[in-house]
Amino acid sequence: MSETFLSRALEIAVYHHERWDGTGYPQGLAGEAIPLSARIVAVADVYDALTSRRVYKDAWPLARQEIERGLGSHFDRRVAEAFLALLPQA
Repeated sequence: MSETFLSRALEIAVYHHERWDGTGYPQGLAGEAIPLSARIVAVADVYDALTSRRVYKDAWPLARQEIERGLGSHFDRRVAEAFLALLPQA
């Protein structure tokens, strides 16, 4: 495996809980200080968590609206809008 691949994987693992507005963790990074790979996975991770049935919860049908609500605060607006554009319209 290349160092670049592992570096990208580490970025995602460490920073995908950061929030665009700086209120995330572990370092409270904001905006473009958050690696792009982590900003992309942040949107996908939240969407997956909301739309997947778990033993402790049902899938949530309002995942799209929750992503939209987080534009510019939880998520990088451009990344989240690109993600939403790929989803079928409800």
